[in-house]
This record gives sequence, structure tokens and C-alpha cells, in this order.
Amino acid sequence: MTAKALQDVLQRAEAWPEEAQKDLAEIAREIDAHLAGREYHASGEELAALDEAERSGVASDEEVEAAFKSFRRE
Repeated sequence: MTAKALQDVLQRAEAWPEEAQKDLAEIAREIDAHLAGREYHASGEELAALDEAERSGVASDEEVEAAFKSFRRE
């Protein structure tokens, strides 16, 4: 994707609903952190969702641990 194509997408994104804009910004931060070799830190919302999944039985302890591990650079 060229810089122009990226600019076009970002310009269109300005008209998106606020929640979609927040999602795009979070994805961009994740990509930026990865490219810079920094560790990704899950948001409070992501951590709360994992906790809820564990409490509700939707995810096993192993699945929750795998999700947390995906947030760490090992």
C-alpha cells in the first residue's frame, strides 16, 4: 500500500463511527509497537474480556493463558 492509498483510507475513516475509529487507532498502535520491537500491552478492555471469558467458562485456563501469551513477546 502506498502512502497515498493509506492517506485515502485515513481520510475516509474520519467519517466512520467513533467506535470504528477507535478500533482502527488501536490496530495501528499494535502494528507500530510490533514494527518498533516493543512489547504489546493489552488494553483494560481486552484484559477484562479475557477475565470474563475465564469466569464464564467460555474459555479454559489454557485458552486464557494462550491469549495472554500472545500479548507478550517471548
